[in-house]
Amino acid sequence: MTLDYAAALLGAVLFAAAPLILAALGETVSERAGVINLSMDGTVLFAAMAAFAAARATGDPWLGLAAGAGSGAAIAAVLAVFGLFLGASELAVGFVLTLFCRELAYFMGHAQARQPGPDLGALSIPGLSDLPLIGPAVFRQSPVVLLSLVAVAVVWFFLMRTRPGLVVRAVGEAPTAAAARGLAVRKVQFGCALLGGALGGLAGGFYSLAVKPGWGHPQGCEGAGWIALAIVIFGGWKPVRVALGALFFAAIQVSGIALQDVLPGLSGTLFQIAPFPVMILTLLVVNLRRSAAFREAARRVPLLGRFMPRTAGGAPGAIVGALDKGF
Repeated sequence: MTLDYAAALLGAVLFAAAPLILAALGETVSERAGVINLSMDGTVLFAAMAAFAAARATGDPWLGLAAGAGSGAAIAAVLAVFGLFLGASELAVGFVLTLFCRELAYFMGHAQARQPGPDLGALSIPGLSDLPLIGPAVFRQSPVVLLSLVAVAVVWFFLMRTRPGLVVRAVGEAPTAAAARGLAVRKVQFGCALLGGALGGLAGGFYSLAVKPGWGHPQGCEGAGWIALAIVIFGGWKPVRVALGALFFAAIQVSGIALQDVLPGLSGTLFQIAPFPVMILTLLVVNLRRSAAFREAARRVPLLGRFMPRTAGGAPGAIVGALDKGF
């Protein structure tokens, strides 16, 4: 494998992972505050349409990307109003919004279908883009790839190293206790839901302005929100692990395409579906950690207890409560 080929492969993985990272980070922020956004899949699809339509109308793909983020935040606002202030089930509202936004995207985007429009193109940073391997892969890329990597660091720092991030985690873990301490629980949750929706909207804009510029059936966009939801659980609600989960998912899928030349008899579909069984297994591990049988096994085999928390994190307390209530 040549260095140029390795750089191209790494660049393809980062490119494929970027929208998943943004959507999954958005869901992480929302769920850390205790708001389950099941509308993420519809958000990504609708934002893809809105971003392309705005970019085509203005001629500026960055304004299109901003429109995608705005539409994502607006959808999240609807979810938050119904779930936080009107007492409706977040799960039910989110699921209905996903279906509604999907159909609305195709209805409103009919005039945009298969029309030419601007795209984000590639960004080349002088000096850094000439570095071996990481130069072409990271610094001669779509600007949204760099944006997604920066977003990982910013979200991690915000949640784990700042006082407002501590407030978000406190609200998500124990909203009743947080309210008793004088924290504006609903206001915090509403803000995090908007931020999460905006990140999901950026992911949608990336699909229609970079992955496959245009509107019709944006490549990779269908089901991206559901994948992001699974990645959040896969990453244990921790920003860095969530990003690694998105990279893992993208790496397996890109490998399927790359290996077609080496192993022509191997179906690429195998690699396209391979991440899903791994994520299902991870979800089982997450639930296993909470069982009495696992706690007993961890007491007898201390190594098991030390290893398992590193592979899966626990859900925020408010999320567990919402799931227990269901629809």
